[in-house]
Amino acid sequence: MEQKIHQGRNVKRFREMLNIKQEALAYDLGEDWNQKKISMLEQKDVIEDNLLKQISAVLKIPVEAFQNFDEEQAVNVIANTFGNNGIGYQRNDNPVFNPIEEVLKMHEEKIALYERMLKEKDEMMVMLQNLINK
Repeated sequence: MEQKIHQGRNVKRFREMLNIKQEALAYDLGEDWNQKKISMLEQKDVIEDNLLKQISAVLKIPVEAFQNFDEEQAVNVIANTFGNNGIGYQRNDNPVFNPIEEVLKMHEEKIALYERMLKEKDEMMVMLQNLINK
């Protein structure tokens, strides 16, 4: 059977779903990375396991998602998610852990934390300004 899983495209797909730019992923992977290297990486069919683990840690997406998510499943997920609430059936000879809801939930929690921290910073700035003005 023909291999339809393209790990680089999967990295790109999940990165874009999380609205993370190539530059940001490069920054998180370390100083020997840049946008151009990420672009080249996303064109690779197969990515070395240790690198896939690093990307997994940065994007907070299980390695299995990059290894198992194929074009057909992507189309099915999209069709089933955005179709008229129907449930699609697909042959499942390669079960996949679908982490998207988990990932989105984690990122929403992060955003909420950042918003709280910004609010606290703003309140602190007002207090400092009041102290200076006294």
